Amino acid sequence: MRLLTALLALTMAFTLAAQEKKGPNPFAGPYKNLKLLKPEQVQPAMMAARVGFGQACNYCHVQGEWASDDNPKKAASVMMFDLVGQINAKFADGKMHVTCYTCHRGEVEPNSAPPPAAPAQ
Repeated sequence: MRLLTALLALTMAFTLAAQEKKGPNPFAGPYKNLKLLKPEQVQPAMMAARVGFGQACNYCHVQGEWASDDNPKKAASVMMFDLVGQINAKFADGKMHVTCYTCHRGEVEPNSAPPPAAPAQ
């Protein structure tokens, strides 16, 4: 868990450094069109999503128009954030047990079948 936290922090630092060179920081707010997340949840959620399925922000967002709903992948991701939130809310300890990475493992499409068994030797 500490490794994942460190990885997320490192990813966030590199992303923000790269954004400074490219233009305005998409995490700077004020946020528009939030449907599910609170403002303080946006940055950690977006970093978790980026690591979770290995894509840049413009995979779900229209570049430079973060509030836009023109990309249908954004609606799908909002549903997935809601699902993850519902699952985590069922744990009494208040910890996050499920993230995007739980299923996606850095891929756009989650692998829903177990890997094939290793051949017998």
